[in-house]
Amino acid sequence: LILNTYRVHAPRMVLRFIASRLSGSKAFQGGAGIVLLGIAIHYAIALTWTAVFYAASRHLSVLTRRPVISGLLYGGAVYLFMNLVVLPLSSIPHGRTITPVSRVNGVLALLLCIGLTISLLTRRVLFSPRQYTSR
Repeated sequence: LILNTYRVHAPRMVLRFIASRLSGSKAFQGGAGIVLLGIAIHYAIALTWTAVFYAASRHLSVLTRRPVISGLLYGGAVYLFMNLVVLPLSSIPHGRTITPVSRVNGVLALLLCIGLTISLLTRRVLFSPRQYTSR
């Protein structure tokens, strides 16, 4: 969302595109309700991917022992799953051309902003010293 804002797309348009996963092309004529739906979908997807990684890290210690490599691999897996499974099964209007620049943008966003961030934050949460204060 942030990376698209720095390009040509306004945040409203990106959120309408996300909402079009459920409502199809009519999302592009929608108002504030469609934008809010796009925000809700965006955060639901991000929280789901975070929960999946957190749950996996509780059973696979390598994910927290090697957070950088596991985060980058996880971001790549998320990218592939979203683009090869979720998007083709959704109601998103097809026919838009994906340029090499937008492909690189999408891959880097998921590697760095999703995979790496989730893995580093999970490691921090799981291994942070608990501070208890008595009053």
